[in-house]
Amino acid sequence: MRLLPIDEDYLRETMLELLRMPSPSGRTDSVMQLVGEHLTKLGVSTTVTRRGVLRATLPGELPGSSRAVAVHADTIGCMVKRLKDNGRLEVVPVGTHSARFAEGAHVTIFVDDLETIYTGTVIPLLSSGHNYGDAVDTQGVGWEHVEVRVDEPVGGAADLAALGIQVGDFVALDASPQVTPNGFVKSRHLDDKAGVAACLAAYKALTEAGVGIPVTAHLLVTIGEEVGVGATHGLDDSVAELVAVDNAVVADGQQSREETVNIGMHDSTGPFDYHLTRRLLALAREHHLPVRRDIYRFYRSDAAPAVESGLELRTALVGFGIDSSHGHERTHLDGVRAVAELLVLYLQSPLTFEEWDATPTGPLEEFPSVTVQPAEPEPEHGPGRWG
Repeated sequence: MRLLPIDEDYLRETMLELLRMPSPSGRTDSVMQLVGEHLTKLGVSTTVTRRGVLRATLPGELPGSSRAVAVHADTIGCMVKRLKDNGRLEVVPVGTHSARFAEGAHVTIFVDDLETIYTGTVIPLLSSGHNYGDAVDTQGVGWEHVEVRVDEPVGGAADLAALGIQVGDFVALDASPQVTPNGFVKSRHLDDKAGVAACLAAYKALTEAGVGIPVTAHLLVTIGEEVGVGATHGLDDSVAELVAVDNAVVADGQQSREETVNIGMHDSTGPFDYHLTRRLLALAREHHLPVRRDIYRFYRSDAAPAVESGLELRTALVGFGIDSSHGHERTHLDGVRAVAELLVLYLQSPLTFEEWDATPTGPLEEFPSVTVQPAEPEPEHGPGRWG
């Protein structure tokens, strides 16, 4: 097992390419084609499920059980709810995000005619200080307080309909990515396009080095994580471990950093696997990767739907730090590279418990709990004052 060099130019350019490909949950076919093309160039075999989830496979040296890295290519976005009489669009969010951060976003509007797209901007209902004065500062925050101004000469709902715009059309928030000279990446949809780029860079490092891996490693690229149905299918009960790659929350009170790899210990669905998380932490420390542990309160990843769908596997979360997640996002190339480096190490390592994890179930006497997670019973207490 060794740390392999990550192609930083590939990592950066692939991330930017993915960010510029709109993919709100529900409209992800194009980005999945792009991801598949990258994997094909790396010589990695892929399959696609009926719904469009992509699974790439690196064969391992040992038969039987396998592991998976899960990452999502879908993003937050919007959908047209109503064509308004003033020629604007009422929209609802796709995924969970605040209209506060949608205000001012440039958008791309996709209609049923696949050769036609429109552009626009999400603006508050009271968007002109010259017209509304101080009222622009007191209006509420919420999707009912914004609308999409379409970049076409329209004066009413009939004009919008004549363009082919309909209820249910997707509205993608333009990413507008930028990389600063000191390595910060500012963009919408770093969650989880940066994660996809990190995974591709890790698989590139492994395939180009010709390094054998002990256990077959699937890369599962999902399409519905932002709406809660990420890794619900595409894997079977041979998969013993799943590491979700997603954003790590950088904010006041959090331990995650943009320039480190971050290990989630707990999110809104509960703790991650005790043994797998500590194995990842040990790999990072052993190879001198900057690593943080953190807990995320209002958060779930691809790991949750995998377990909820009935898969019997260990789960863990590896995150690249994002400041202002689902808002005006920012990360750092150092942190995204560190995620790729940790994945390279992890995929070269054996399963957490090679023999026990080889099958979904086994006898109690072989369960490795006593030696690896000891817990002394609490002391016995004598009678209290009431006898």
